[in-house]
Amino acid sequence: MDKLLIRGGNPLRGEVLISGAKNAALPELCATLLTADPVTLRNVPRLQDVNTMLKLIRNMGVQIEQGADGTVRVDASTLSTPEAPYELVKTMRASVLALGPLLARFGEATVSLPGGCAIGSRPVDQHLKGLAAMGAEIVVEHGYMIARLPKGRTRLHGARIATDMVTVTGTENFLMAASLAEGETVLENAAQEPEIPDLAEMLIQMGAKIEGHGTSRIHIQGVERLHGCTHQVVADRIETGTFLCAVAATGGDVVLKHGRIDHLDAVVDKLREAGVTVQAVEGGIRVQALGPAYAHFKAQSFRTTEYPGFPTDMQAQFMAVNCMGHGHSKVTETIFENRFMHVNELVRLGANIQIDGKIAVIEGVERLSGATVMATDLRASASLVIAGLVAEGETVVDRIYHLDRGYDQMEAKLRGIGADIERIK
Repeated sequence: MDKLLIRGGNPLRGEVLISGAKNAALPELCATLLTADPVTLRNVPRLQDVNTMLKLIRNMGVQIEQGADGTVRVDASTLSTPEAPYELVKTMRASVLALGPLLARFGEATVSLPGGCAIGSRPVDQHLKGLAAMGAEIVVEHGYMIARLPKGRTRLHGARIATDMVTVTGTENFLMAASLAEGETVLENAAQEPEIPDLAEMLIQMGAKIEGHGTSRIHIQGVERLHGCTHQVVADRIETGTFLCAVAATGGDVVLKHGRIDHLDAVVDKLREAGVTVQAVEGGIRVQALGPAYAHFKAQSFRTTEYPGFPTDMQAQFMAVNCMGHGHSKVTETIFENRFMHVNELVRLGANIQIDGKIAVIEGVERLSGATVMATDLRASASLVIAGLVAEGETVVDRIYHLDRGYDQMEAKLRGIGADIERIK
């Protein structure tokens, strides 16, 4: 099993290219199932979850061509089996995104209940509730979601869907299914993350009629068929935020090419309050820190919440910087109940953190010391890498298969801007 070996203490300088967003690429790969025409996606990140999704789609009989430059061409005219089996779904929750497109285009779908990171309950009941409102008959049995249209119907019908909670993948599933439904669908309490309007823009290029994407109420007027398109996947805001935190922790001056500052307002505001310079530049973001976190960073309290608030996917990385900042900070996690699993590993590196339910209280320390630590989920992995970049001596991060699920060649990118980091067996 691969590990990362990090020797801390180097400031980061130079340029790093931000990859396409995993959380945009995955639903957009599923959206290719909505048409028999070829669809080309550009800027697709090289990630384990993307490979799993491509394998899942290929297993349905779909033709896929991949280029070395991040281009993926999908031809779903040959799709023969609208089924996503457990063997391919068990490692990735995003596989539930195949349910809406398959049902909308083929009138039936069989998708295993998904797996993924162990960071708390992420129920699919909202997906099933919304698709049922559009006329689907759905049962869950033997670990599978089995959906079909009622006898005599050839299309889903429009509906008003008001979910009990804000759900990103639910909003995406409904967007895709409603694009081929009969009549108008209105999504209330829709997610507003930047990946949602990116998917909507792709669907519009394919011929969908969508208004209000990026707000909490989205209107979709269904069409009879969609056609092919070429679409560029939006830059990954969480990868961008992770590199912002890495520079804040270590010091230095880095340009994040393709980074979108407007997608990270809550994180950027906190970094600026902490004393880090973050500014939009042509083609990306420039981040400058006067020195390592223990010398300049004013620890910041924050509370995670739905977009456009502070993202739960940035909580662990920002906490890692707070561990080395000046003063006392409080982090409140409101999205997932098990998302403090990185805390014990940060403590192994010398951090001073106390947990009280959904709140972590951090007292900044002057130094961290290298140790062997274990990643427990995707963003926890990134927080341990950030801490290791500052810790004295050598840090070994184990179980980095979590990291490979969401970061495109992270160690190579960090090495390119001055980090002493390598992958070892």
